[in-house]
Amino acid sequence: MPELKQLHAGHAPAVLDFELANRTYFATSVPDRGDEYFDQFTDRFNALLAEQGAGICAFYVLVAEDGSVLGRFNLYDIEERTADLGYRVAQHVAGCGVATATVQELCRLAASRHGLRTLRAATAHENAASQKVLTKAGFVPVGPADPADLGGKPGTWYQRELC
Repeated sequence: MPELKQLHAGHAPAVLDFELANRTYFATSVPDRGDEYFDQFTDRFNALLAEQGAGICAFYVLVAEDGSVLGRFNLYDIEERTADLGYRVAQHVAGCGVATATVQELCRLAASRHGLRTLRAATAHENAASQKVLTKAGFVPVGPADPADLGGKPGTWYQRELC
């Protein structure tokens, strides 16, 4: 059974494997991270851990029984009991309810562990799968998203009240 775990230094190799194995798949729905991301992965990963340590973000990985990463689920820009949500799941588990179930679990953790009351997530109009995940997880559309937030693509902000 996969387990949602808060990101720690030991996850770095599995996260890198996850990102590399799914890079082409992710690029079909979100902007590609670019070669520089992979060239500087260790520094970027350590920066994420520092942000998490400072309390401005909380990063999670969905880990399979074999230790591989099935998905990344992030709470970022935590401020005034509100955070933005971002997530991505591996191609081989996409469409199986993994993202929806994990977003629902992260909503519970956001309230109980991080004291959050509101989560927001932006998705491009063309990303129907993400819109479906958010809707099934209790998010509602609240307005247009700036294309700058979505790699130049038009989209919508979704929001869920946790309390």
